[in-house]
Amino acid sequence: MMQCAWETVHAFSLNDRQLRGTPGAIAVLHTHSRRLDFHPHVHLAIPAAAIDAKRRLWRTRTTKKKPYLFNHKALAKVFRAKMLDEITQAGLALPKHYPENWVVDCKHVGNGDKALVYLGRYLYRGVLQEKDIVACGNGKVSFHYQDSKTKEREMRTLDGEDFLWLLLQHVLPKGFRRARNFGFLHPNSKRMIQLLHYLLNLDPARSTAWLRKRPPLTCRCCGGEMKIVRTRLPVLLPRRFPLDALAGASVM
Repeated sequence: MMQCAWETVHAFSLNDRQLRGTPGAIAVLHTHSRRLDFHPHVHLAIPAAAIDAKRRLWRTRTTKKKPYLFNHKALAKVFRAKMLDEITQAGLALPKHYPENWVVDCKHVGNGDKALVYLGRYLYRGVLQEKDIVACGNGKVSFHYQDSKTKEREMRTLDGEDFLWLLLQHVLPKGFRRARNFGFLHPNSKRMIQLLHYLLNLDPARSTAWLRKRPPLTCRCCGGEMKIVRTRLPVLLPRRFPLDALAGASVM
């Protein structure tokens, strides 16, 4: 699914009159809806620009009438065809009835900082936050979720077994990454990034020079610089042992 999504936007970028190059994309896989039902879909954060490595040209796309990168209906048709073809090539049988029209949502997100924060929170907080579980007893579990249409908080109650199965559906296979980078944003595109820095006259070292470095830890005895090698959590011992003496960071 992620590969088909990338191939679709890559093809559109190559054929676009203003871009005519390889774009970059940050893709994140979501596997559930707000109710935690199984609903796999992919989010792509794409800069409105592309790079032509052969001609060493950096092109941007500007438009006033259409506040999105590509037409969503055209994207949906191409993505649908690619996805169905991949399913068939994988030896999987297509269902007898499946939707003729697929949905692709395109939005203008400015410089993308809020969109990346939203995707980042999903990656690190898990499927369901513990604070959203409001009750657990008598073999049932209740949790809160936000309705996607009304934007109001709703409560859903399931049997314990069904609740566990609801969560296990979203556990990815071992080695599968939920987030991937494509195009000139791929980690292996170091030469492409260097070319991009040259074309845009950008010095990465200068852009991060304003960041203040954390003062180093120094040894009280010799004054040498120390570094953190391990952190420890407090150990539950009888009260006669001070916990402050056990918790902290190991440095050398």
